[in-house]
Amino acid sequence: MAPPKKYPDELRARAVRLYRESAPKPVIRRLAEQLGVHHEALRNWIRQDEADRGERDGQPSATESDELRRLRKENAELKRANEILKSASAFFAAELDPTRRRS
Repeated sequence: MAPPKKYPDELRARAVRLYRESAPKPVIRRLAEQLGVHHEALRNWIRQDEADRGERDGQPSATESDELRRLRKENAELKRANEILKSASAFFAAELDPTRRRS
């Protein structure tokens, strides 16, 4: 389970909106101080917003990140299931082997 968010979603949205609507663009550090958030948190929110809007290359959007996280989890589950099936197959193959000596 993911840890609780340090900052509420409303604050994140408001901070990004303030940054986007400001002209000229404010210094992120100063805006973060005014809002009472860490400047790197604000910088990450702005980057994610730009990626979600298609304005930033090289960073996945939030929906792409969610899908990637889901697919990685599904892949890990399938790998575990595959290992279990391999072990079971080897066990039953050994049990059914007619050349195996029974004691």
